[in-house]
Amino acid sequence: MPDPLLESRLDNPVWTALTGVHAHLALGAGAARRYPGDVSPFGGLADQADPAAWADLAAAAGPGATVVVPALATAPPAGFELLWALPGVQLVATDAFASHPDGGVPGVPGVLELGEDDVDDALDLVERTRPGPFGRRTRLLGRYLGIREDGRLLAMAGERLRLGGATEISAVCTDPAARGRGLATTLLRAVAHGIRERGELPFLHAAAHNTGAIGLYEHLGFRLRRTLDFAAVQTPRA
Repeated sequence: MPDPLLESRLDNPVWTALTGVHAHLALGAGAARRYPGDVSPFGGLADQADPAAWADLAAAAGPGATVVVPALATAPPAGFELLWALPGVQLVATDAFASHPDGGVPGVPGVLELGEDDVDDALDLVERTRPGPFGRRTRLLGRYLGIREDGRLLAMAGERLRLGGATEISAVCTDPAARGRGLATTLLRAVAHGIRERGELPFLHAAAHNTGAIGLYEHLGFRLRRTLDFAAVQTPRA
């Protein structure tokens, strides 16, 4: 039977993370929070229908700043500019998804935990693969794992939004020359193992048009929970 509290957290994941596990990273006060720009572009509101929450977001971000907001249900209020909107989906792991401490895929090089010394290589991989937002301090959000071969970082995945009861797997990317070898599956299973060890539910977000990735996630044992769009808004300039 679904947990109503966890369901509500999944429906407003950025606000939940920034007022919970990631509160130490949060900028802002009142009914809105945002991450520092070099950690994540995301911002969250307690209630998008509340004009005071948008005012708090503008105060947290500063004038003319760009903030990415999930599950934007209505147009932002006057003074904000909608820069782009991206239809998306949210998927959650089922019992059919087999997590494993080292990925459990035969023939794949060992999984490594990434740290400060790996940031430049991670940023280079992100530049080549475009898995979504990833900045110099994104690794502060959670545990990031990678696979190297001959010293070169070929694949990466890690934890992004942490909700207390559920953690998002994000930045799943593989060097184009190394695709088809099971590296992404290996890292998904390894990251999910750590999440499940904490007694939490692994979940994912994907662009709705990325049917290849969605199909892979569903094949591995994730299920579509809901649509969840993302939008970039620019705060009032004055």
